[in-house]
Amino acid sequence: ASIGLTEYLDKWLEEVARPRLRKSTFASYEMVLKNYVKATLGTKRLSDIQSYEVQKLYNDLSKRGLSSRTVRYAHVVFSSAMKQAIKWRMIAQNPCELCELPRHEKVEMKYLSTEETVKFLQAAKDSKHYVLFLVVIESGMRPEEYLALQWKDVDFEQKVLSVRRAIVWNRTGGGFDFTEPKTKKSRRSIPISNSVVSELKTHRRKQLEAKLKLGAAYENLDLVFPTEIGTPIQPKNLLDRHFRPLLKKAELPTIRLYDLRHTTATLLLSAGENPKVVSERLGHASIVLTLDTYSHVLPTMQESATNKLEKMMFGT
Repeated sequence: ASIGLTEYLDKWLEEVARPRLRKSTFASYEMVLKNYVKATLGTKRLSDIQSYEVQKLYNDLSKRGLSSRTVRYAHVVFSSAMKQAIKWRMIAQNPCELCELPRHEKVEMKYLSTEETVKFLQAAKDSKHYVLFLVVIESGMRPEEYLALQWKDVDFEQKVLSVRRAIVWNRTGGGFDFTEPKTKKSRRSIPISNSVVSELKTHRRKQLEAKLKLGAAYENLDLVFPTEIGTPIQPKNLLDRHFRPLLKKAELPTIRLYDLRHTTATLLLSAGENPKVVSERLGHASIVLTLDTYSHVLPTMQESATNKLEKMMFGT
């Protein structure tokens, strides 16, 4: 008798996915299969799954208002599991392969302009997370990177921050883990300005004073940006309690924490910085990814390129 789909997917997650995926990626695979695939097709047998049923699943997810990106991601995960079932000779063909996927929508990039960045930082001046926001905008780090930053990663002499780990929050059972950064290129050193170095020194002094006051109640994880008791900051708390209120105070549009990273890249590219340099600062796997992600800046770069050429050719 054929195995049930739910049982098979659990087996695939444990034996194939878990050993080769990062913890955070595995958690998202598990979530996608549970909420989207098992919820609809979970009671069926693996060998009975038909392409039209998978197609209906994808269409229904789109109708429920899920983005095309999410539906495509669900397809990637489900299809990988089914490919393995073919290798294990449990089914003859992959029912996901014959399905039509929703069109890829390019989501409009959100970021702060130069003026908006200045306004935001002025509004954040009195916030206890002012230095965090300064570092984020100057470095372009991902939230899971700057929330895992430790003092041993800060070289005050060389004026460099090193990205060596990321924090992953466990969706089931709470708690967190420090893991490797996203990709090989994500491990990187980022130069910081004199202004940020001096702000970090002040921040460190205040942190040490607070730590002494709390004594044994302070959890010493060596984090640069912890909570008041030394534990890692939850991104959702940072967003809801600090970042959004500051945007409101500065009368700026609502953006995500991650969009501060887009802000760094957009500001640098608009200022004419070499895309290779920007790509390395962000820890992108390739410069192609950088150029593709920030294509909205390219028209202004092209314009300035034309002006430079005109100057060389005509001396105007």
